[in-house]
Amino acid sequence: MYPFSAAMAAHSGSWIFEPSLAFAALPHGAQYAFAAVFGLVIGSFLTVVVHRVPIMLDRAWREDLQAYQDELRDSHDNDANNGDDAINDKNSNHVAHASEPGAGRAVALASRYNLAVPRSACPACGHTLRAHENIPVLSYVLQRGRCTACGARFGWRYPLLELATALCAMLSLSAFGPTLAALAAFGFCAAALAMSAIDLDTRLLPDSLTLPLLWAGLLLNLQPTFATLDQAVIGAVTGYLSLWLVHWVFRLVRGRDGMGYGDFKLLAAIGAWLGWVALPQVLLLASVSGAIAGLIATWTRRMRLQEPLPFGPFLSGAAAFTLFCGEPLYRWIGG
Repeated sequence: MYPFSAAMAAHSGSWIFEPSLAFAALPHGAQYAFAAVFGLVIGSFLTVVVHRVPIMLDRAWREDLQAYQDELRDSHDNDANNGDDAINDKNSNHVAHASEPGAGRAVALASRYNLAVPRSACPACGHTLRAHENIPVLSYVLQRGRCTACGARFGWRYPLLELATALCAMLSLSAFGPTLAALAAFGFCAAALAMSAIDLDTRLLPDSLTLPLLWAGLLLNLQPTFATLDQAVIGAVTGYLSLWLVHWVFRLVRGRDGMGYGDFKLLAAIGAWLGWVALPQVLLLASVSGAIAGLIATWTRRMRLQEPLPFGPFLSGAAAFTLFCGEPLYRWIGG
């Protein structure tokens, strides 16, 4: 356990850092093996989150848009039609609407699509993956990254995300030992990984992930874990406002948006977990690494000069570094 976590453990109540006696009694090798397997399993679930959450958001947006259009259409029908003829016309309109794509709202809502159902399937042919085809990393290697039904290639992102999640689990165990703090740190890293992958794919940081992470950080630090409660509250406010100000200054100077609101909420969540003291280092590391990545992507022509760069992965990476290593930049600057 590195000094930052040890200090917080001494300052906090024992319930949050009380280790599971059975798990702590295992040999260190067994603990790390369990952490790796646990991380792989959670990583497999994260691949589902990364794939489905944007689709769920898109479906919800389309359903809300169609409901709004239906309300406008119904309102227009009510205003335009009068008397018996208007009633007949209105009835016929409702019958006609039922055959339109958006008016089949009940049908769309009946087809369940969430993180649990339907079962995982090949995105190319729809082949439902069987249990032995869904083993983290191993199935990808044995199947050579291809669907067993149609031969379509699966992206390398799936095993990479699973391996990254396993690494986070082992780092959490190494940094905090067999404690609930380690489990909390792993949960933070898993959420950050999922949001980073979604941001890279869609340039979105969904509220359904950023806001629960923010509230979880505040609740966790009610009993000081990674920060005291006052540091966490100030961190959440400061994290949001700092990028909000950058966004509006950039907009006033350049006349366009330079950063999305999801980045504000993610930094607020990081502040809620790590406290306001960690934010300068997080912002510095994220900004420098993001600038370097942007220059490399532009130089290699993977990205145009004016194309926006997703900032979520860099914020997440900087936050994970700070979580596991503390604030070494402060020590280096202070000599």
